[in-house]
Amino acid sequence: MPNSLSALILGSGYAGEGHTLALRRAGVDVVAMAGRTESAVVAMAQRLEIPNTGTNWQQMIGDLRPDIVAVGTPGGAHLEQCLGAIEAGCNVLCDKPLAATAGDARKIYAAAKAKGVKTAYAASYRYQPQALYARQLVQEGTLGAILEVECVSHYNWPKMMPYGWPHQLAQGGGRLNNNFTHKLAIVQQVVGGEILTAMGETRNDLKRAPIGEKVHDFREYSTRAGAMAQQTEHEWAEVDSDWSYTVLVRLGDRKAPLQGGTSATFRHSALPFGKNKDYMAFYGEKGVIHIEGAYAQGDLYLRTSGESWDMQPIPDAIRNSLPPEPDHSQRNWDQLAREFVADIEGNGYSGYQTFRDGWIFQEVIDVVRSGNGWTTIAAEI
Repeated sequence: MPNSLSALILGSGYAGEGHTLALRRAGVDVVAMAGRTESAVVAMAQRLEIPNTGTNWQQMIGDLRPDIVAVGTPGGAHLEQCLGAIEAGCNVLCDKPLAATAGDARKIYAAAKAKGVKTAYAASYRYQPQALYARQLVQEGTLGAILEVECVSHYNWPKMMPYGWPHQLAQGGGRLNNNFTHKLAIVQQVVGGEILTAMGETRNDLKRAPIGEKVHDFREYSTRAGAMAQQTEHEWAEVDSDWSYTVLVRLGDRKAPLQGGTSATFRHSALPFGKNKDYMAFYGEKGVIHIEGAYAQGDLYLRTSGESWDMQPIPDAIRNSLPPEPDHSQRNWDQLAREFVADIEGNGYSGYQTFRDGWIFQEVIDVVRSGNGWTTIAAEI
């Protein structure tokens, strides 16, 4: 029996592969993949058994008329690709960041809203089982009102990673675009509420990166860094993207007093690992949830009285509600695709993130990069 929906994948790297698998598992017929380099897109498409490939994504949209376009390219390409897909009447799934700037993200969201197409924004670590259980505990009142959140991570990025889109703001690079987005999505999943105000600062820890062979798949960067480190001479390119940040955000109800919301602090750097592990913590009036890992991948601990931290097993009901995929990233893409496709097929909107969220996230990022202090975040265009 043929699938009712078809999809074109833009991007032949990590996200392109992930979106392909996720949409297929949601019952979509992935009919084609487009990429910037013919050899790379042909190799990935053959491995995934995708029948059609090309480098002219505009022509492929026109010829194939897919129901869904999944955008898994670097962020600097998202404006043109998302607008092209929207104009053609396609529903669009886009990986983070939605665009390289808030202005471009606003254009994409406005176009989708005017056209009436469905959109999905893949800051998808909000589907971590630990995050879903933390949300359940919060909703049950275990912690009382949530007053503060902390998110701390140090990634020890290899300085010899070859120069590419992660090093360029115009191409959607930087850790705000590609790390902070996931953490903000997790926090909003757990505590709820709108993003009301934000401020922060950034720092460029790398300054420059060695020029090497172009990388087509994000997973190859670390391997290439090791090879680059073995070389004695390099050409270098200037890095302008943020590799460290401190962000303060207040979340809550726009109709309620600002001081009644939740304060969230996000701290990240590309410097060497510290003594303590990365973590996320949610502080309430009656207790604290502590989750190991930058993206809530580790053990979840609860303290509601005294000094005892009790590790909490994730309920089977939560794990069983998610796709049976062991890889974190792929499972989270799978869940987003499942909810997105169900909505397209008329089964209702589940609350998954859309281009409105992608635009608002980018507004926060632009505020932080400006360094202009506390700024109100827009709620609508």
